[in-house]
Amino acid sequence: MNTRLALLSAVDPGVTESEIFRLALQHAVGELGALGGMIHLRGPMSALRLVSATGLPAVLTRPWEIIDQDGPLAPARALHQGRGVWIAPGSGEQPGSGAVSWPGTGLAAVPVFSGDRGIGALTVVMGGQGEPTVEQWGFLQAVIAWTEERMQQAPPPARPPREELSGDRLRQALEEVRVGSWDWDIGTGELVWDEAALELYGTRPAEFTGRIESWMRIVHPDDLAPTLRAADRALRDRTVFEAEYRVRRPDGTYGWTQARARATYDAQGEPVRMIGVGWESKESRSARDALSRALRHMSDGFLAVDDHWRIIFLNLAAERMLGSSEEELFGRILWELPSVRQIPDLEKRCREAATAQQPAGFDVEAPNTGRLLHLRLVPAADGLTLYFTDVTDRRRHEAERAAAEHAAAERDARIVELTASLARATTSRDVVDAVARRVLPPFGASGLLVQIIEGDRLYNVGAVGYPSAFLDAINGVPRVTHDPFWDTILSGTPLFLCSRAEYTTRYPKLAARPTQGRKQAWAFMPLTASGHTFGVCVVSFDRPRRLSDEERTLLTTISALVAQALERARLYDAEHTRSQELQRSLLPSGLPELPACTAAARYLPAGQGMDVGGDWYDIISLSGGRVALVVGDVMGHGLPEAATMGRLRTAVHTLADLELPPDEIMSHLNDIVGGMAEESYATCLYALYDSTTQICSVARAGHPPPAVVHPDGSVHFPEVAPDPPLGAAEPPFETFEMTVPDGSLLVLYTDGLVESATREIDDGMAELARLLRAAHEGPGEVAADLERLCDTVTAGLLPAEHSTADDAALLIARLHALTDDDMASWLLPEDPRAAGQARCHIREQLHTWGLDDLTPTTELLASELVGNVVRHAKGPVRLRLLHGPELVCEVFDGSLTMPRIRRASETDEGGRGLQLVTALSRRWGTRYTATGKCIWTEQPLLGPESPTGLPTDALDLPFLDTEEFARDLDALTSGDQELPGPAPQ
Repeated sequence: MNTRLALLSAVDPGVTESEIFRLALQHAVGELGALGGMIHLRGPMSALRLVSATGLPAVLTRPWEIIDQDGPLAPARALHQGRGVWIAPGSGEQPGSGAVSWPGTGLAAVPVFSGDRGIGALTVVMGGQGEPTVEQWGFLQAVIAWTEERMQQAPPPARPPREELSGDRLRQALEEVRVGSWDWDIGTGELVWDEAALELYGTRPAEFTGRIESWMRIVHPDDLAPTLRAADRALRDRTVFEAEYRVRRPDGTYGWTQARARATYDAQGEPVRMIGVGWESKESRSARDALSRALRHMSDGFLAVDDHWRIIFLNLAAERMLGSSEEELFGRILWELPSVRQIPDLEKRCREAATAQQPAGFDVEAPNTGRLLHLRLVPAADGLTLYFTDVTDRRRHEAERAAAEHAAAERDARIVELTASLARATTSRDVVDAVARRVLPPFGASGLLVQIIEGDRLYNVGAVGYPSAFLDAINGVPRVTHDPFWDTILSGTPLFLCSRAEYTTRYPKLAARPTQGRKQAWAFMPLTASGHTFGVCVVSFDRPRRLSDEERTLLTTISALVAQALERARLYDAEHTRSQELQRSLLPSGLPELPACTAAARYLPAGQGMDVGGDWYDIISLSGGRVALVVGDVMGHGLPEAATMGRLRTAVHTLADLELPPDEIMSHLNDIVGGMAEESYATCLYALYDSTTQICSVARAGHPPPAVVHPDGSVHFPEVAPDPPLGAAEPPFETFEMTVPDGSLLVLYTDGLVESATREIDDGMAELARLLRAAHEGPGEVAADLERLCDTVTAGLLPAEHSTADDAALLIARLHALTDDDMASWLLPEDPRAAGQARCHIREQLHTWGLDDLTPTTELLASELVGNVVRHAKGPVRLRLLHGPELVCEVFDGSLTMPRIRRASETDEGGRGLQLVTALSRRWGTRYTATGKCIWTEQPLLGPESPTGLPTDALDLPFLDTEEFARDLDALTSGDQELPGPAPQ
C-alpha cells in the first residue's frame, strides 16, 4: 500500500470534516508534487462552494469560492462527468476575465460522492510535470474514497453549552444582544447585510463585498459544509432554513450564531430570494425571551414605524437622538419630527426601501453635533425599522485601516505576481529577470545581483544595474571571511547595510567596493532550498536606505521564493545542457563530400524554455553512384526523444548499407518505432538519388514533401503520397520516382521550419519556395554557396528575434549526374566465354579512360564476379564500369541469391573467390535490383606515384601471379575476338 494512504488509514474515525479535507488535500498535493489544491462541495442553486484549500494564496482562490456546477471549470466538469478530468491552461479554467492566471501546467479534478449523488470535487494545481500519470490518478481516487468514508463518520458541529442567565449576567446579555437582518439574491449571489449583521458576523464594511462569498469566508470550516447542506435542503423542500454555526471574529476567534430564514419563489417554483435574521446564539435562548427589553436598552438607537409611518416603538437611545420621550413620540408621523426633517433625503430613502422591500443603509451627519450616524432601514411585514449607530470613530479607524490594507494588498499582489513569474521561469536567467521586474521597482531599488556557489567560489548568475567591470571583479570570489557575500551564506541570515559608512565600518578592507558598484545601501539575502544554502541575492540602492521591519520581512520571504525557483532552474539548465550535448553528438558532425551531391545543413533548436527535440538529417553514400538523403522528426521534446532520434538515425544507416529500397527501409523503421514506448511517433523522408539515371526515389511517412529547385530557378513540391507517421503507419509505403536534372537542388526540412503557432504549414512552404526562388534570381554567389543559402532560408523563416516552440532541420543538396563518358556497360553471354569478353571490354575501356594501371586488378575482379554468375546464377548478365573518384565495377544477373564470403579449408577446391575480391578492392557488396541483383567492387584511382595497379595485400598472396593468371584465363576462353556491342546503360 502507498505510504500516504497507509497514513490516512491510520486516522481515527470521527475527525471533523475540515480535518478530513485538510488531510486529503495535503497528501494529494504532496504525492503529485502539485502546487496546491481545493475542495468544493455542492451548495444551493447549482453552485459549488469552496470549503477547503491548501498551498494557494487567497488572490487565486477568491474567484473560485462559488462556481457554477454546470460551468466549464475543472471541479464542475469532474462532478458533471463523474470522473477525473484534466484541464490545461487556456482551456477555460478561469472563472472570469479579472481572475489571476493559474500557475503550473493545469488542473486535475476528481469528483466526491455521497452514495450515488455527486456532492463535490477535489482539485489539484499541477506544477511543471503536467497531467497526472495513471498511478497518480489512482492515488487521487483512493484519497477520494477515504474522504467519502470519513465524511460519513464525521460528527456534527458541537453546540455551545446552554445556561440560564440571571442577575447581572442577564442585564449584560440584554444590553449586548444584537439581531442582524440579511437578504440573499439566490440568482445573482448578491447579499445585503445591515449594520447589525456586519457586527454580528465580525465583518468590516470595507471588507464586505455584497456577495455570498463574504459570508462563506467567515464560517468555521467544520460548519460550512453542513450549513450549506441545510440551506440546500430548505430550498428543495420549501421549508424554513434554520442553522447554528460559528463565525470568525475580527480577533481570529470564533463565536456561535444562529440564523433563521425563508425563501421566496417565482411563478415557475424556482427560489428567488432568501430573507432572514441572525443573532448571537451563546447564552441567547434566555436573551431571546427578553428580546424586547434588550432592544429597549441596547446602545444603538432603534425605532419601528407602521405602514403609515407612525412610530410604534423606540428605545432609550432613539429618544435621546430625537430629543423627546417615548410618550411624546409614540403614534407621531416620523416625518413630522424636526430632528428628522433636518436629515437630507431621509424620507425619500425610507420610502424607497419600503417600496422595494429591501434593506438599505447609509451614513448621515447628526444635526448640530457633527457626529456621523449610520442609519439602517429594514422593511418588516407591517412596517419599517430604523437603527441609529454612532460611527464617527469607527469610520475614522476604517479609513486608516483601509489605507494600511491597501498598501498590504499591493505588497501581496506583488508577491502573487512574482510567484506566478517564478513559476513560469525556466532558466536561471528567467529567474533573475522576473525578480528584477517584480521586486526592484516597488522597493525603489536600482541593482540586483545573484551569485551561486560552485566549488569554493561564488559565480555570477545574473545582475541588473551594475557596471561590467565590477561584475568581473567579484565573479569567482573564493571562500573568505569578512565578506558580505560569504558572511550571508555561511550564517544563513540576511544582512542589511543602510549606507556606505556602515559598509566600510563593517568591512574596512572592502571599502572600495561600494564606489566600484555605484551603490549606497544593500540587502544581502541567503538563497536556501531544501535546507542547503547555495548562493546569495543582493538588492541594492543608489542612495542610503533604511528598510523597515516589514520591508525586511518581505524581502526575506521573496528570497525564499527566489531560492526555490533558482534551484529548479539550475536543475533545468543542467539537464538542458546535457540534452543539447547529447543531441549534438547524435547529429552528423559533418556532411560527406560525394560526387553525386554537395550539401549543407542546419539544425535550429527550439526557443528558450523548450527541451531538446528529435529532428535530424543525414547523407549516406551508397554504391553505384547513388546517395541517400534523409530527414526526420521524432514527435515531442526531451531526452527520450533525442535518444529515439539517435536510434532511428543509426537504424537508417544500417538499413541503407543493406542497399534496401526506400519503401522497405520505411517499413523497417515503422517496426522499430512501433516497438518502442507507447505513443512514440516519428516522421521521416528518405530520398534515394541515382546519379547514373538522374532518378530520385522518395518515400515519406507523415513528413512534409521535399522542395526541388531546377536549374532555371523554378521551385515545386512533388506530390508524394503522405503515409502516416512511423509507429502509426501500416506498410507497404508508397515510393515516388522523379527525374532530377543535373545541378538541381533537393531541399529537405522538418515541419518546425515552415509551421508555427502563427503560420500554417502551407503558408510556410510557400514562403520557403519564395526564398529559394529569390536566392536563385539574386546574386549568383548566394545560390551557388549552399552554406549562405541555408543561412538565407533559416533567417527568412525563423528570425533570430522570434522564439520558436519547435526545433527545425534543413538539408539542401545540389545533385550531380554522372556523364555518359564516365559510364560503360555491356551484355555478356551466359557461358564461360563471358569472363574473357569482360576482360577485353575492361582493357579497352580503361585504356580509353587512361586507367591502364588498374587493368590487371579490374580484370581479375571482373573474372571472379562473372565466373560466379555463370556458375551459380542465371542471366541476363551485364557488366558496367563507372569512372568517378573511384572505379566501380558492377556485374548484374537475374538471380536473387546473394554470395557469401566464407573461410575455405586447405583441401577445398572453391570458396576463395570472394576472399580474392576482398583483397583486391577497397570495398565490395551486393544489392537487389528490379530484375535480380548486382555485385559491385570499388577501387581507388591510382596516382602517378603508385607502382602497380594491385593492392599491397593482393601482391602478398603467395599463390597469385597476375600476369600468368591473366594469360591462363585468356587461353581458357575462345570468344575474346568477337565481342558484342555495348549494352544499354
